Amino acid sequence: MSEHRRKPPQPQGGGRAAARRGQSASAGRRAAPRGATGSLSDTYGAGGEETQFEGRAATRRASQRSTDLGVGGRRRAVEPAGRAPGRGRGRAAPPGKKRFIDYPRAGKYGAMRWVPSWRQVTGLFIGFFGSLVAAAGIGYAVVAVPDPAEAATAQNNVYYWSDGTQMVATGGEVNRQIIAYEKIPKAMRYAVMSAENKTFETDSGVDPMGIARAVVNMAKGGQTQGGSTITQQYVKNAMLDDQSQTLSRKVKELFISVKVGTSVEKEDIMRGYLNTAYYGRGAYGIQAAARTYFGEDADKLNPSQCAFLAAVLKGATYYDPAGAPSIDPAASPENNRKRASERWRWILDEMVKDKHLSAADRAKYPDFPKIQSPRSNAQLGGQIGYLVDTAKGYILNNTDISQKKLEQGGYEIHTTFDKNKVKELEKAVAKVRKENIKPDLRPKTDTHVQFGGASVNPKSGAIEAIYGGVDATKHFTNNADVTGAQIGSTMKAYVLAAAMTWGKRDPELDGDQAQDERTIVSPKSLYSGKNNLKIKDYDGQVWTNEKGEEWLQANDDDASYGSAPKYQIDLREAMRISANSAFVQLGMDVGLDRVKEAAVEAGLKESSLAGTSFPSFSIGISDPSAIRMAGSYATFAASGKQNDPFSVKTVEYEGLTSFDHDEIADPKRAFTSEVADNVTDVLKTVVDEGTGTSAQLTGREVAGKTGTTDGNKSAWFVGYTPQLSTAISMYRMDDDESNKNRTFLEMYGTGGQETIHGASFPAEIWHDYMEDALKNEPAVDFPEPQPIGVIVNDDPDPTPTPTPTESEEEIPDEPSPTPTESEILPSPTPSETCRNPFDPTCEDTGETNTGGTDTGGTVGGVTATPTESEDDSRGNQNGGLFGGSSG
Repeated sequence: MSEHRRKPPQPQGGGRAAARRGQSASAGRRAAPRGATGSLSDTYGAGGEETQFEGRAATRRASQRSTDLGVGGRRRAVEPAGRAPGRGRGRAAPPGKKRFIDYPRAGKYGAMRWVPSWRQVTGLFIGFFGSLVAAAGIGYAVVAVPDPAEAATAQNNVYYWSDGTQMVATGGEVNRQIIAYEKIPKAMRYAVMSAENKTFETDSGVDPMGIARAVVNMAKGGQTQGGSTITQQYVKNAMLDDQSQTLSRKVKELFISVKVGTSVEKEDIMRGYLNTAYYGRGAYGIQAAARTYFGEDADKLNPSQCAFLAAVLKGATYYDPAGAPSIDPAASPENNRKRASERWRWILDEMVKDKHLSAADRAKYPDFPKIQSPRSNAQLGGQIGYLVDTAKGYILNNTDISQKKLEQGGYEIHTTFDKNKVKELEKAVAKVRKENIKPDLRPKTDTHVQFGGASVNPKSGAIEAIYGGVDATKHFTNNADVTGAQIGSTMKAYVLAAAMTWGKRDPELDGDQAQDERTIVSPKSLYSGKNNLKIKDYDGQVWTNEKGEEWLQANDDDASYGSAPKYQIDLREAMRISANSAFVQLGMDVGLDRVKEAAVEAGLKESSLAGTSFPSFSIGISDPSAIRMAGSYATFAASGKQNDPFSVKTVEYEGLTSFDHDEIADPKRAFTSEVADNVTDVLKTVVDEGTGTSAQLTGREVAGKTGTTDGNKSAWFVGYTPQLSTAISMYRMDDDESNKNRTFLEMYGTGGQETIHGASFPAEIWHDYMEDALKNEPAVDFPEPQPIGVIVNDDPDPTPTPTPTESEEEIPDEPSPTPTESEILPSPTPSETCRNPFDPTCEDTGETNTGGTDTGGTVGGVTATPTESEDDSRGNQNGGLFGGSSG
């Protein structure tokens, strides 16, 4: 037997197990690694004597630990006896050496190796907190307390005409004055404390919860929130060098607020805040605000006036009673006055609760304070102020430039406005006003007359001219860029576009099937021009209002058009004479949702479209602005390509381009060229031989539509050539800021005319302006329209019978023609000789329907050249909410 397999001699004492352990240790077969039980002497004694182990379990644990511990936690092989330390497959650490950071933790197994000890957690927290304290100390030391005088600087913004010449430099005029704390009324100080920071006199100047909300909101990607204490708001106002809403800026504000709160007296903080805050209308500081809104010095303000100025501090755009619709349509004068009044009243009541104002003094101010009309820089007189307002509104709504930065100034703003066109539009309005509007002679009818106008380039959407009112320093509301005046029958163009785009629904089908299976309508389609037509839904059900009353649609002067008994006329003729009944029924057949969609596709704002669930929606109860009307008709002029109207081409700051319209321009295909060109062709008939003949231009093709509203409260003419689309509006409205319930006034008798309609003053202004605006432009014809659609209702009228058939609507015998009708429809009547409205042997009826909508029916009815013999129709007497419009 081999010597290697021979059993070793048994040791003295300890038994066989001890002998085996001793043999293993001496042979090196399973020697314990260094460090498993201590030092080398733990394994080998002096003189080679064997060490006594505690037993088998201890031996196995020591061996297991030796294999588990290693670099990176990997299992190691056991070092054979006699091999040099550090050599071989398992490299052990030197005896007694420990890591600086014991992680993963030595001596722990499984998940416990990755759980930090309480010492590590405590050390990490102390280190992190110490770093924050150090950073805060450094931040506190390096930031400076703001100086109100330095925050009172601003530069001009320079506006340029479309040809690059300078229009005006404005926006940086010094409209502020730093005043002493003693000159600030106590009521003003208490008003802002009650409204914004009740604990101002005792707090540290920082609201931790407000800061936390702002940080969380920024982390979610939302808008940042401003400082909630007066101290924080003062710091924010004073940091004009950096208006970016970023986390770093909020941190900087925090450090400055803490420093201001600990090192600046409360009186100085309040003085700084009220002297740097923005109150609207270009007024910075309490003194400028007092002069701007009340025309007196700050120290003369009473508690009611102070409460109003404290309300404006919440946001002048939405609390200035003058409104700012060019920035946001929701900021109308009516909405702003309501908001400001509610907050003014609340602030006064809060002042009483906070014991800053006695109940007896509060009772002295039951009414909202009288606010003077906005005052503007003399450079902003005439139309310049309206042009600047329009450009500013566009910048704030379409760029990343904030209102604060824009007010700080320094921008070069290149607009789309054509200097000559603006001048010609203003001249055309002034001519009509001077020759016809005489408030001294006719105070009951010629006061408060307003005009608005806008011209848009169909190819680009550039707004080339606007007319906002008599003078921007006297009449603050921009009549070109606000809604309110209903558009009347100018809406019919969108009804026709919808009928040729989506078509009429099949009355034999229901629901989704009727929506899907439609018939595209040709302009040659026949509809009833009958007066008091019973309006039906597409499926034949008679439409009723909320009272259950049948809707009987009236026409101008209660006149019926076409041949009895059906009175059918084609859509071209219906547009020419502006027959309400035909287009109201067409709108119901197509669907009012589709009519609305066509208007929006053309370029109208959905928010300006009203009454979309009533049949009269098709004849103009909505109130878009002149800019939007010109822009939407420009879509037809451009053969269906829609461009959003814009007023600013580029904005530059310190030599760098901050905004370029070309980068966001997004023209879209609103209608096919077949649809748009056919709409244009029908609207040409209106100008060639219909209600809009007074808008004809020398040697040019013109398409357009008149519109007059129910109650004769507004009148429009919107028309275009291939190069320019222009909308003109006229209405009466008392715009005195002291009038709490501003309403549109009737125009019966205005300008010496029995009624005002789209074919009168609006068309006259349009004509005079467009003749001059295009005098250097070549005459361009519209595209020839391609045939489109199917002629619906193309069935001949039945032979008249003495009694109506079931297919006819049972109505009383037709009344005898009124004197006006007798003039318009001389004997023989159209039913006898003029079945074909385009038969040259027929006499032109001359009838022009002019318009509009309001509640209660349709009105108007004038010839292309109005005469005093025309009849006033003051409303639909046959029922129907929002009874309609004409013209």
